Amino acid sequence: MCGVTQGIPRDAVAFFAELELNNERSWWAANQDRWKRSVRGPVQAVCEALAGEFGEAKLFRPHRDVRFSADKSPYKTHQGAVVGTSPGVGYYVQVSSQGLMTGAGWYLPSPAQVAAYREAVLDDDAGDALVGIVEALGTWGAQVDGDLLKTAPRGVDPDHPRIGLLRHRSLLASIPHGEPAWLGGDDVAEHVREDWRAYRPLIEWLDEHLSS
Repeated sequence: MCGVTQGIPRDAVAFFAELELNNERSWWAANQDRWKRSVRGPVQAVCEALAGEFGEAKLFRPHRDVRFSADKSPYKTHQGAVVGTSPGVGYYVQVSSQGLMTGAGWYLPSPAQVAAYREAVLDDDAGDALVGIVEALGTWGAQVDGDLLKTAPRGVDPDHPRIGLLRHRSLLASIPHGEPAWLGGDDVAEHVREDWRAYRPLIEWLDEHLSS
């Protein structure tokens, strides 16, 4: 298991629940070692266990960028990690006060990607393939959402059979696991692996059609 022996301790969930109530530098300074032990280290170990199959993950920093935000709380209330596969596309795992969540998809759109995505969804072969992928993810238990236009894109028939997908400007699949019994066990990486494998057809479709 590449060093994953204790899973993600439930204290990681408790840590973020407490941080939500004490999002200030003095609390963080008093609990930083706890964050390293219960959050950062275990999430890093899970990612390392998956790296051979999916690639190296980037763990996000705990500090928020508050320069342009009305919310000046200094720390993120979750720990996320992403394995990028192409620009703005990748696999994701996160721990927060809500427990463990896995995800994957297209999260950082560029105008060129939005145009390429719509062209692909309008194509009957590529569009029908994406419909099948989304339906399979729903059967797996994933939620599929993203940034959506309120109406049909300009020039697209509002009655198009794939209008739901055509309204997307990002496309994300996720499964919120909460605090399952296996969260703290040594097979937590295998549960994340199963989800990421289920997401793989979506990632492959996005990599193919958004980066061309």
